[in-house]
Amino acid sequence: MEFNYLAIAVAAIVPIVLGFLWYNPMLFGNVWMRESGITEEKMKSGNMVVIFFVSIVLSVLLSFFTQFLVIHQTGAVQMIGGDPTVEGILPSFQAFMDDYGSNYRSYKHGALHGLLAGVFIVFPIIGINGLFERKSWKYIFVNVGYWTLVLTIMGAILCGWV
Repeated sequence: MEFNYLAIAVAAIVPIVLGFLWYNPMLFGNVWMRESGITEEKMKSGNMVVIFFVSIVLSVLLSFFTQFLVIHQTGAVQMIGGDPTVEGILPSFQAFMDDYGSNYRSYKHGALHGLLAGVFIVFPIIGINGLFERKSWKYIFVNVGYWTLVLTIMGAILCGWV
């Protein structure tokens, strides 16, 4: 199984584009700012070049590793050491991939696994942090909603873009 680097790059743009929309004052931006305690002055104080550069790097990292959550065939490839082109791979592996190599490779299936990752990974992490940081449930749900939607869209792109 080879990585689809174009799909990884496109999926990596999702957090930036969706964040621009999600945290816009017309959607959840005002609620998020109020609940997080961020002011307009604080928003303008950061170095946006550095913030966007690091965000893109982290988005690529997230996109790359989201593949392993949404594409089941990566598990089969991992079982043989990660390189199906190496000599010595048993014919049974190729037979398995011929039979099942494209199963569950759809936008819908990837979106489902992205959604599940949001609910069962992101929500507990942000929820625990939010509780100990004494943040409101509004703050927690705005952020969990954003990341769940991001992972849903990323999962759809990564799994369906064969």
